[in-house]
Amino acid sequence: MSIPRLLDHVVIAGPDLASVIDWFAERTGVVAAPGGAHPTGTANALVALTVDGRRGPQYIELIGPDPDRAQPALPTTFGIDTLTEPRVQAYAVHPTDIDATVATARAGGYDPGDVSDLSRRTPDGILLEWRLTRGENHRNDVPFLIDWGHTPQPGLSDIPTIELVSFVRVEPDPAALTGILSAHGLGDGVAKVVEGEVASYRLTLRRADGSSVEL
Repeated sequence: MSIPRLLDHVVIAGPDLASVIDWFAERTGVVAAPGGAHPTGTANALVALTVDGRRGPQYIELIGPDPDRAQPALPTTFGIDTLTEPRVQAYAVHPTDIDATVATARAGGYDPGDVSDLSRRTPDGILLEWRLTRGENHRNDVPFLIDWGHTPQPGLSDIPTIELVSFVRVEPDPAALTGILSAHGLGDGVAKVVEGEVASYRLTLRRADGSSVEL
C-alpha cells in the first residue's frame, strides 16, 4: 500500500458540495457527514479513513462552495472556481513541528508559505481552529501542512468510514516534484510520486463489499 505516513487528509473538491457528496456516495457507498462552513466561502463534508484495519485520524474532505456564503462568486480555494466536476485536488500532512518543517523547506529551496490560522464551525455551532500553510502559488501537487493544536482531528470524530488502499501522485516528469517534497525533510510522510501521462492524484478506496474504487 502507498500511504503517506504523515497523511492528514485528502481533499476532493467540486463546484457544488451536494453534488460532490452524491458523486462520492455513488462510487463508494458511503455518504459523507456534514462538516461545516469556512470563512473562505466554502463548506465541507467528511469521511474518516481506516488504514490496516485501524480508524483515522486520516480522513477525506469533500469541499465545495458554501450555499450560504456572503459573496455570490465561487471561492478560489482548491481551484473550486475552475472545476466542472469533482476531483481529488490536494492533500495535507501533519508534521510534528509545522514551523520547523516550513523552515526546512525554505532552506531546501521551496517556500510552503506562512503558517496562518483558519477555522470552521460544525453544524452544531462548535468552532474548530487550526494552523496551516497555503503553499507556493497555491499549487496542488505539493501537500499543504496542517497543525490541529488543541482541536481534535476530524478523522477521529463520529463520522462514516471507508478503507484507504493507496494514495499516490502521478506526474509525467516525477523528478522536479520529488525534489520539492524532499526539501520538506518529511521522508516517507508525503505521497509517493509515480510516473504517468497525466498529472493527477490516484486515490484507491475499498468499499464495504470488498471491491476497490479509484477516484
